[in-house]
Amino acid sequence: MRYVYFWSIGIILLLLLPTCGTKSVDATKKVFRYNEHGGITSLDPSFASNRPVTWICSQLYNGLVGLDEQLNITPDIASRWQISEDGKQYTFFLRTDVYFHEDALFTTKKQRQVTAADFVYSFRRVSDTTSTSPGNWIFNALDRSKGEQGFQVINDTTLTIYLKESFPPFLGILTMPYCSVLPRIVVEKYGKEFRSHPIGTGPFQLFLWKEGSKMVLHKNKEYFEKDSLGASLPYLDAVSVSFLKDKQAAFLEFMKGNLDFINGIEGSYKDEILTKKGLLKDKYKQSFEILSYPYLNTEYLGIFMDSLKADNPLKNKKVRQAMNYAINKQDMITYLRNGIGYPAHQGIIPVGMPGYNPSLKGYTFQPDKARQLLNEAGYAGKKIPLTLSLTAEYLDIYEAIQKDLNAVGFDVNLEVNLPPVHREAMAQGKLPFFRASWIADYADAENFLALFYGLNKAPTGPNYTHTKNTAFDKLYTQSASYVNDSIRFKLYNQMDSILVEEATFVSILYDRILRIKSNKVKNLRTNSLNNLFLKSVDIDLVTQAK
Repeated sequence: MRYVYFWSIGIILLLLLPTCGTKSVDATKKVFRYNEHGGITSLDPSFASNRPVTWICSQLYNGLVGLDEQLNITPDIASRWQISEDGKQYTFFLRTDVYFHEDALFTTKKQRQVTAADFVYSFRRVSDTTSTSPGNWIFNALDRSKGEQGFQVINDTTLTIYLKESFPPFLGILTMPYCSVLPRIVVEKYGKEFRSHPIGTGPFQLFLWKEGSKMVLHKNKEYFEKDSLGASLPYLDAVSVSFLKDKQAAFLEFMKGNLDFINGIEGSYKDEILTKKGLLKDKYKQSFEILSYPYLNTEYLGIFMDSLKADNPLKNKKVRQAMNYAINKQDMITYLRNGIGYPAHQGIIPVGMPGYNPSLKGYTFQPDKARQLLNEAGYAGKKIPLTLSLTAEYLDIYEAIQKDLNAVGFDVNLEVNLPPVHREAMAQGKLPFFRASWIADYADAENFLALFYGLNKAPTGPNYTHTKNTAFDKLYTQSASYVNDSIRFKLYNQMDSILVEEATFVSILYDRILRIKSNKVKNLRTNSLNNLFLKSVDIDLVTQAK
């Protein structure tokens, strides 16, 4: 949809701007409206493997722990927890005022209090070997010889999780929607249809779902959390989700005032509404506001090391380093992304991730340095042929990269694949040189460093480059034994430095979240994982009525 309406988008937006006050909701109700162009496939948190499902499940469910805007782990249904000195035992103490949404299956009471047994059931539903949940991997560290396959109910408000070895990122993993608490009686009653009959504990509960058309959540009036002044959350009466597949059409609905925010700006309309520095143009400031955060996503070019024969130029580290110096990442961010993102001058750990080190020595744009390295590698006056495999997404960026690489001595051909074909070929090691990206599942830099751990080689792991470095692997294993963040971050920086030196990949950009919201929407926040926090969102009804 990148070029649809390109010729007329500016005129259309200007014509629509005066109509932004048009409303299609009850002006006395606080309703937050957004669009999911890709649709929502399930309301079962065990299958929350993509952003649309994760966002909606975050409104319907709770887990033991959560994340705040700064990526700090916070209490959720667990009011507190203890971690053993060896890092292998996690004990959680639950609140006593948390109830599931009303459902007729709760015969003794329309709502039922959450207990430790509910969590053990929910976790085993994801972790058991028979589970079909894509989140099954999150419990790989369990010591299944203890308790009930690694979990133990101490009493109604206390449970313990046992790990085989210390794994400091584990607490952060428990913040994922996969770890939401569910009522066994409801899940087993509905089976696969639980996907459309969700019962959780969250600030909202399902009211209506016409698949592919509309979804409405209503306020959970018995929700357990309160604000700092003691007022009950959430403030909203409802959340309304539409499913317009055309992003341009959804953007126009936002401009007319029929949606309250949009996530991300792309296509022809980014130039209409944003400056080259990624700021909102003055003419829209009375109606809208931009929210921007670092996004834990690194775009990179990977080199499949196992495919390189002895005479392959990419076997030479200097050639790989030259590629890193050759690309003008800052201009790419400024002119092709309107300032949305950060040039990836360091390693694989992105801006916004705890442990990111802006002082890490990496690669800036130095084409003369790139040519010097190619000369030293024995390629003076020669063209090095390369085929870069990619998808159509961000094609303009990779055409700019192609131009930069060709300017210093490469001869790059772009091979555009369909996304499923590209992913499968990348996993199977069939692409010698490829575009990839990695979005964090949890807020620990280990999530990115795991891409280059020797034992994680694809297709069974995420090491798509098949990088193998003994010093890196030793530090990676060692880092798991330190619960202390500052010590672990030092080891992470050492690992990232090794990756920069070896250059089996080329970091392109660290991403940035950009949301545009209506000025009537208050307290819309996120974090660098792009979470959608709606329990504290409020609607200014006075502004809405204008």
